[in-house]
Amino acid sequence: MDEQPVPSETIKTLTSERGQSLVSGRSLCGHVTAVRGTVVDAWFDGTLPPIDAALQCRLGDGGWITAVVHSHLGDSSVRAIATSSTRGMRRGADVCSGGAPLRIPVGGQLIGRVIDLHGKALDGGRALSMENSLPLFRSPPPSSVCLGLGDVYPTGIKVIDLFCPFTHGGRVAVFGGAGVGKTVVLTEFIHNAVSSLKGVAVFAGIGERSREGLELWQELKERGFMDRTAMVFGQMNEPPGARFMVGLAALSIAEYFRDVEKKDVLFLVDNVYRHVQAGMEVSGLLGRLPSRVGYQPTLAADIAALEERITATQHGDMVSVQAIYVPADDYSDPAITHAFWHMDSSLVLSRDVAAEGLYPAVDPLASSSKALDPGIVGKRHYDVTQQARRTLGRYDELKDLISMLGIDELSVEDRQLVGRAQRLRNFLTQPFFVAETFTGMSGRNVPIAVTVDGVAAILDGQCDSVPEQELFMIGSLDEIRSRDRQSVKTS
Repeated sequence: MDEQPVPSETIKTLTSERGQSLVSGRSLCGHVTAVRGTVVDAWFDGTLPPIDAALQCRLGDGGWITAVVHSHLGDSSVRAIATSSTRGMRRGADVCSGGAPLRIPVGGQLIGRVIDLHGKALDGGRALSMENSLPLFRSPPPSSVCLGLGDVYPTGIKVIDLFCPFTHGGRVAVFGGAGVGKTVVLTEFIHNAVSSLKGVAVFAGIGERSREGLELWQELKERGFMDRTAMVFGQMNEPPGARFMVGLAALSIAEYFRDVEKKDVLFLVDNVYRHVQAGMEVSGLLGRLPSRVGYQPTLAADIAALEERITATQHGDMVSVQAIYVPADDYSDPAITHAFWHMDSSLVLSRDVAAEGLYPAVDPLASSSKALDPGIVGKRHYDVTQQARRTLGRYDELKDLISMLGIDELSVEDRQLVGRAQRLRNFLTQPFFVAETFTGMSGRNVPIAVTVDGVAAILDGQCDSVPEQELFMIGSLDEIRSRDRQSVKTS
């Protein structure tokens, strides 16, 4: 079969159902030879569509779905990954391709909108134009235009700003198992960051629950932040091909804002592990032999293809915060160790800390940041953080001894250290704005300097006479001082 024009009714169908015409003039046409889940093999006579090209495949009911060419099988066949369910597809079904890659709409039309991988509106709004669009699969920017780590990016969350500061141009991961608060921490960061954001926030929901996406959308809409936010979702009920590509689609949107519109971009992802899981499912359907712990043999390349595009350039800033699920709380899992390699700041959430009722449940000794350097955060911040690490580290060493013998068996110096460590842990808790409905406490946004001053005061012994519970779920130490002044006036 030679290259031939796609019938006009096919073009009309593609245009109406996908919001764009993928073919212009002449198109490559073929037919389906095999379907395995969401992996489709198609035969073409003559020229093959290139790698990453979009295919339109006919279903048995006359509808069409999109697939993306993954590989060439000899001179006449391709293997493609479908981005929608292949239910109803038969061998011999028509396949058309204009040779162009799958694209996503970009630009100002996305501000305040919620879309899927294909650019279809999920918020009930008007359809989006594909006149301004970019392909999903793009190369990272050249090193000549990339920028290194910039200044500290304040989050307003005390334990993060102290132990794991974020930076402009940095990649940040929030690691944690199920139920320890990854999404809550990410949502609080969005709340604090978007309120002072001068650019645009782009959120990628990869393989998450529909309820979580709806709650985040409602939260941002109620607080008036959607006018600076674009959201792209590939949810848990969608095929692995869609979940695997939605992060790349969101990145193309973010790159357009950064490189073309010259805006600062806040790029948020929930959850990178679902990207890995989707890649593992696709890899199995493609017939690859699994690697360590059942992961795809291309695990490192799959993560790198996403992470290495996230960077600040000479055109605009980009800060990325990503939630990453840790399976079975195993930080030696291959997916987690590969993700660690790409991060500039790693915030680790601990189930043990959460069990003690200390939120956010951050493990300060396991968390790390390249920005925790005297040249970036300043000497005083660095010194206070190191002293806090030593204090909390010694407290962890004494925990078992205290549980067996009691605190009275410790030396005077150790008892003093334990008291300060417990006060410090309580001080590093914080009520969140996004949890006000559940906790009944108003949220706090604490400047970095105030956090450092408060921690330094606790470590210097200025709060030794303050009961530990007074430091729990407060913002700054000024709250205690004002409370004390108020009680004096009342008495």
